[in-house]
Amino acid sequence: AKDLNDPTNGHCGSLTHQQHSSCGYPLTVSLTAALAVRCNPTSVLKRHVTCEELLSPGAPYIKRVLTILGDDLGWGIVVRGKSPCYVQAVDPGSPAAAAGVKVRQFVCRVNGRSVLHLDYRTLSKLVMTGPRFVTLEVMQPLD
Repeated sequence: AKDLNDPTNGHCGSLTHQQHSSCGYPLTVSLTAALAVRCNPTSVLKRHVTCEELLSPGAPYIKRVLTILGDDLGWGIVVRGKSPCYVQAVDPGSPAAAAGVKVRQFVCRVNGRSVLHLDYRTLSKLVMTGPRFVTLEVMQPLD
């Protein structure tokens, strides 16, 4: 059975069952299989950005701290990339969208831990095995 709420349904491999974290709440494709880069969707970034560029004084980014409370479907965010990871997609109406997560934001910290030098697989495992509340520090392009 395929998850009809999965935005990648039909376009990419997806998980067909829910996974549960150690906290006992379900995690679905909104964060897991949608992260399957084997589908290799076109990047939403206008150009490649380095970690050093994000952190340099005067860079055209604004730092935002967003707190997401996961629901029964997960968080509703797709991250992609490697050092730094960025938001590829946000499910409309999801906890991530309600918290202000936007496409093209770079993820710098998760629950206070620096994640700039992680790849998307490691970053997503960190989020999925953590608490239901996720605090993301992101760098958002000014343009």
